[in-house]
Amino acid sequence: MPRLVSLHLALAATALLLTACGMEDAGARNTGADAAASQDGGMRTDDPGKDGVRITSLTLPTAAPSPTRSYSVSADRLTTGSASGISATYEVTNDSTESLTYSVVFTFKSGNGGAVTNRTETVRDVGPGKTVRGTVRAGELPPTAPRVTQVGVLEVTKVPASEAPAAPGMCPASGIRVSADEGDAAMGLRVVGLHLDNCGTRAYSVEGYPLLELLDDDLEPVDGVEILDGSGEITTGAGPDEQPRPVTLEPGESATAGLVWRNTTEFGTPVNVPYARVRAKEGAAPVTVTPHFDLGTTGKLGVGPWEKAERQ
Repeated sequence: MPRLVSLHLALAATALLLTACGMEDAGARNTGADAAASQDGGMRTDDPGKDGVRITSLTLPTAAPSPTRSYSVSADRLTTGSASGISATYEVTNDSTESLTYSVVFTFKSGNGGAVTNRTETVRDVGPGKTVRGTVRAGELPPTAPRVTQVGVLEVTKVPASEAPAAPGMCPASGIRVSADEGDAAMGLRVVGLHLDNCGTRAYSVEGYPLLELLDDDLEPVDGVEILDGSGEITTGAGPDEQPRPVTLEPGESATAGLVWRNTTEFGTPVNVPYARVRAKEGAAPVTVTPHFDLGTTGKLGVGPWEKAERQ
């Protein structure tokens, strides 16, 4: 009798194990339907995208599909101190009628949705109606980094391809390169530097202030913001306003000009301006930069004059 009971228990345990295995396989199949392997070996995603940019697959070392989200993949903790091996493929689709250059911030996230690392990719000259594909890599991660399981599109900016800042190391046909730095912020005061580099073969002269046109998300002009010569009406912390003077840049020389504003919010609707179309001087080719002016309700932006920068 005890042998019979033992036999029944063994058979029951076997059946239970087989049932559990079958349930696990079904779960894996369901996950695979949502995040199937793509041609590049990553996991396809159903990411809806943002502003024409979407993730198409996520690749993790020793990755296995996660049943929680169809565009999440779990993996063992990664070896750090070198490239992590984490990457995502993406596609950029231009639905407008002109060629655009995109700057996209991708965020690699942990299982709880926290950002592990952000990476920015520039996708140039996407023609109207065209789709361009690429790969973004997470790169090296610190030893304390949590496990990456997700990736998303955090921010997209796009400018007319003909007005995009030149790629690093490249010189436009004009011989003049215009760009904006990431700026600085303290106690509600914002400062962004404009940079004018003579990368050509002939001298280039400017005098006075860079010319700015503020643009909204649709690259349309923004009304209601006063562009001031100098920063004295905004802050005295930057010192007295310098008077504009002629600046001649020999090949290899640069000039800078400061953009200054406050994000103070009082009565009214706060104004946020993502883009500025910049001309070094009257008649110069325009370059559209993305300083992301959070002007609050101040309605003012101060612009400093061009000043020759010291050689690095």
